[in-house]
Amino acid sequence: MRTPVVMILGMVLAPCGLLLTLTGTLTPGWRLVKGFLDQPVDVVLYQGLWDMCREQSSSERQCGQPDDLGYFAAEPVRVARGLMIASLAATALGLLLATVGVRCWQDEPHFALAGLSGVVLFAAGLLSLIPVSWYNHFLADRAVLPAQSSPVTVQVGYSLVLGYLGSCLLLLGGFSLALSFAPWCAERCRSCRKAPPGRARRSSISTVYIDWPEPALTPAIKYYSDGQHRPRPVQLGAASQRKAGFPMPRPPPKAYSNPVEVLDGEKAPESHHGVSSRSTRSCGSALPCDSDL
Repeated sequence: MRTPVVMILGMVLAPCGLLLTLTGTLTPGWRLVKGFLDQPVDVVLYQGLWDMCREQSSSERQCGQPDDLGYFAAEPVRVARGLMIASLAATALGLLLATVGVRCWQDEPHFALAGLSGVVLFAAGLLSLIPVSWYNHFLADRAVLPAQSSPVTVQVGYSLVLGYLGSCLLLLGGFSLALSFAPWCAERCRSCRKAPPGRARRSSISTVYIDWPEPALTPAIKYYSDGQHRPRPVQLGAASQRKAGFPMPRPPPKAYSNPVEVLDGEKAPESHHGVSSRSTRSCGSALPCDSDL
């Protein structure tokens, strides 16, 4: 049996979503802060869930910057850490279940296990989508996510975009694998229909059965319904009564026989000299002779 398309699609999208989600979780690029007054114009501060990096065009990126404003203590950052880790763990579990359920090395896949892996992957996509959306909602709120006041500007980082893409791929892959429940449910329904019925259901105490007598119908309604004449029950019984007996044998056909011999006049006695006298003797028969020709 070929692997269903929904399983193949789920097995392709789920690892891609895992890779993007892992990259977005580890990289320090959830928010870009730039426009500092006391620093050069080209200085950009990258803020992530675990680290902050300072980048300048004239120097290399420097990570491990001090958190003077309490960025890592913000509630969206702390919640995002826990949910992203939970999403990665759920994705790994879902891929393990999908590998065992799809079973590309065997003829028949395990539809129930593949569908369960789709549910787990879909939940993993939700776990990663919630913190990404929440962080993006409070991105410019300096009271929730601390940042220097204006003219410092904040922008969306590349890690947030990768988190969005990874979450969407996990949702699509999980939904595709969850469609594997359809063949499993169909098989269960067929087996339930073929199962022998159980004990007859007991009637309720309040159930009362009443045998109402049939009303007497007039002959016009009883024997002339639907505009067609129907014979009375007596006539109908007589017409439908089966005849008794068996067919008599017929005599064989007789052949016709003619009692008159048609060759009597053509027979003549032989002469003493061995010569036939058919031409000299007169024909005594009523039939024509050779001499008459």
